Amino acid sequence: MTLVKFNQPAKTFHGLVDELLNGKFLNKDFATSDFFGASYAPVNISETKDGYSLEVVAPGFAKDDFKVKIDGPTLTISAEKKTESKEENEKHLRREFSFRSFSRSFTLDEKVEAAKINAKYENGVLHLTLPKKEAAQDTVKEIIVA
Repeated sequence: MTLVKFNQPAKTFHGLVDELLNGKFLNKDFATSDFFGASYAPVNISETKDGYSLEVVAPGFAKDDFKVKIDGPTLTISAEKKTESKEENEKHLRREFSFRSFSRSFTLDEKVEAAKINAKYENGVLHLTLPKKEAAQDTVKEIIVA
C-alpha cells in the first residue's frame, strides 16, 4: 500500500512573518485545523503476513460520520461532523466545538482483497483491516515428451 502524495504550497518567509505579526501564531491553538490550514487525521499503517492494518486517529466522531470508499485502486477515508445548532439560554464564554471534516486517500496494493476490507471505530480510532489476496498456487505437473 502506498500513500497518495499531495503538494501543499510552501510559505514564503514574508508570508510567515505576516502570519506571526497578524497573530496567527498567538491566537490559534496548535491542535486546530485553522493553525495548519487543513484538517489532517494521523494514520498508522502496518503489514502482517495476512494483510494490512490501518489506524486513523479521529476522536470526537461517531461511526456514522465516516465514509470509507474504494474507487479502483484508491481507498478514501473521510469523515464529517457538523455543528449542532441549539437554542440555549446560556452565554458561551468560549465555544470550540465546530464543523470538522477530513479526507485521506491511499493507493491500494494489488495484493489487497478489496471485497474483504472491514472497518471498526473504537475509542476515537478507526481501525481498518485490509486482507491480502491468497497467493495463487503454482501448478506442478510433469509433462512427458512423446
